Amino acid sequence: MLLTIIGLTFFEIITSIDNAIINADILTKMSEKARKWFLLWGMIIAVFAVRGFLPAVILWAANPSLGIDGVFTAMISGDSAAHTAMDQSGPILLIGGGVFLIFLFFHWLFLEPKHFGLAGEKFFHSQGVWFFAVVSILLAIITWFAINVNSLMAFGAVVGSTAFFIVHGFKQNAEIKEKEMLDAKNSNMSDMSKLLYLEVIDATFSVDGVVGAFAFTLFVPLILIGNGIGALVVRELTIKNIENVKKYIYLKNGAMYSILVLGIIMVLDSFGFHIPAWLSPIATFAVVGFFFWKSHLHLNGNTKIIS
Repeated sequence: MLLTIIGLTFFEIITSIDNAIINADILTKMSEKARKWFLLWGMIIAVFAVRGFLPAVILWAANPSLGIDGVFTAMISGDSAAHTAMDQSGPILLIGGGVFLIFLFFHWLFLEPKHFGLAGEKFFHSQGVWFFAVVSILLAIITWFAINVNSLMAFGAVVGSTAFFIVHGFKQNAEIKEKEMLDAKNSNMSDMSKLLYLEVIDATFSVDGVVGAFAFTLFVPLILIGNGIGALVVRELTIKNIENVKKYIYLKNGAMYSILVLGIIMVLDSFGFHIPAWLSPIATFAVVGFFFWKSHLHLNGNTKIIS
């Protein structure tokens, strides 16, 4: 349990770096009172309303027969019938989350601007037009194998891909709103409007961390604790150390490769492969640790950016 919480915290911090940078850029243009409000109430909303409520909603979507009350009861009690129903829906949830994360990785690899940390990344980035072909073929393959196991698993895979494109659309809109808020021409925007946008952006960016958390555990209280601690750390980084974090240019690469590993783990787990509980946190530490080390070397002038 401790290893899982540490892994969840670490994963939440790494996947929230982009969100922290956006928040820090916008907060610099807000009053001191608004910043304090964001750090206090924004944190409460981010931890409890989003990272606490969203996992429960996901579990309910996978177990509609339990109802909202049944899902919350299963989360905090030892109701064996409710837990059995949730365990049976595990493969559906895992395959959907796995597809979501794998799509997220390939979108970053093919389409998003990045510091090239490994050989081959520049090539894939230059072939961005193939992103939709690659993820479509992957979805077709995963769905084909899932149909032979459980038709609901196949449906779960499709839901995972649908969720990715919906969340991606919200992210694109959030990025546009961020540019508007940072634009000097829009400096007359009220602090309250900026705070509301920050909360929307935070909720949108938190989806990746919440979905990835199910690769660590299906036990929501652990997800709430791990992601909650991670969210608190990110809030502190947003105000105090974000400029130092920006210097570690390959951390985003580490986050995305760890997302790929977790996505593969979730898909394999959904098909019944035995995945040790320690594998997800250890894999996350190893992948992100490698890119942190690579960033540190670059920061000290010991490596060159791959061009």
